[in-house]
Amino acid sequence: MADPEIKLDAVRLTLGSAAGPVDILRGIDLAVDPGETVGLIGPSGSGKSTLLSVMAGLEKPTSGTVTVAGQALHALDEDRLARFRRDNVGIVFQSFHLIPTMTALENAALPLELAGAADARERAEAELDHVGLGHRLDHYPAQLSGGEQQRVALARALIGNPRILFADEPTGNLDGKTGATIIDMLFDLGRRQGATLVLVTHDAGLADMCGRRIRLADGRVVADERA
Repeated sequence: MADPEIKLDAVRLTLGSAAGPVDILRGIDLAVDPGETVGLIGPSGSGKSTLLSVMAGLEKPTSGTVTVAGQALHALDEDRLARFRRDNVGIVFQSFHLIPTMTALENAALPLELAGAADARERAEAELDHVGLGHRLDHYPAQLSGGEQQRVALARALIGNPRILFADEPTGNLDGKTGATIIDMLFDLGRRQGATLVLVTHDAGLADMCGRRIRLADGRVVADERA
């Protein structure tokens, strides 16, 4: 049996506030197998986005261990962690996080440009063509609709052929029809690359598309359901 692609053991995260320490994650034990599609669900404030950030190496837990793609994340300094994410992880955010002074092509190519890949632009053009934006390569984010901006973000997340794809409310800023198109692309492109997919959503229909649904409440896993 294959080792888990993502494994969390006794993960806790406590943050300071004016009112004192706040427990965000309260002892999470979780294993995600290679190729799984996982929906993280639960009410606002339950810890979904924080859990995703911990899995993606964007947030360090207060205690416990996080192992992703065979790598113990706590053993990495910030530079090595950034390289690990570049080589293994793609992330799609609700708010796109595109650089406004860069074209669609430049935004999509950025991860490979930073990695020094000689064919970064060619691969970015191919990825943008996959998401239906081959005709918008030279447009800036302000010249694109919300759905088009999210497609650029999706192309950027997938350009390095990541083992794991994380998505945090990827349709939160989109209308229903556009959001459905983005989700179809997310799942289709994830399957094309054989990636493990973990997404945060409030949308029950989107969660039902996943092979597994993990429900959080008050920083704890309260249900783990498989389709």
